[in-house]
Amino acid sequence: MKKTILLMFAMAFVSFNALAQKINWVTLEEAVALQKKSPKKIMMDVYTNWCGPCKMLDKNTFQNKDVADYVNENYYAVKFNAEGNENVNFNGQEFSNPNYNPALSNRRNSAHELSRYFEIQAFPTIVFLDEKANLIFPLKGYKTPEQIELYLKMFKTDAHKNLDTQDKFNEYYKAFKSEFKG
Repeated sequence: MKKTILLMFAMAFVSFNALAQKINWVTLEEAVALQKKSPKKIMMDVYTNWCGPCKMLDKNTFQNKDVADYVNENYYAVKFNAEGNENVNFNGQEFSNPNYNPALSNRRNSAHELSRYFEIQAFPTIVFLDEKANLIFPLKGYKTPEQIELYLKMFKTDAHKNLDTQDKFNEYYKAFKSEFKG
């Protein structure tokens, strides 16, 4: 009887993990190096440890099968702690967090220089970079799988380059048909 219950528990655990998809996260340096071999855009999740909506984005959106599959196929995905202590080389510059306080690692801390470089003012923010690591757009706030799909596909296809007015974006938005499941 014990073995049967243990086996059922193990099968349920494996089944649950199979549903939760994983995005292949890399560092920003790795993503830029990968771009040189095989050009793709970069999607960078800029988060903080204390941010509730950041945790929801991880759990509800980035573990969604449709989102994870699309991101893994079409983007290099970077996860970056906007108040972390890592040193980052980007665009020929070294970025750090000289005022980082380890005692505040899970609370509000000082902003990382790379966060300032990208002018991040809210968490989470998803920063999209083109195939040459140039900024496309910082998307602020929590997004559901259906909401992020619009941006993932718009930037992947470069449709954003033709959306130079609010009216054009509104037309694109109204015509967009979501395929991702929540």
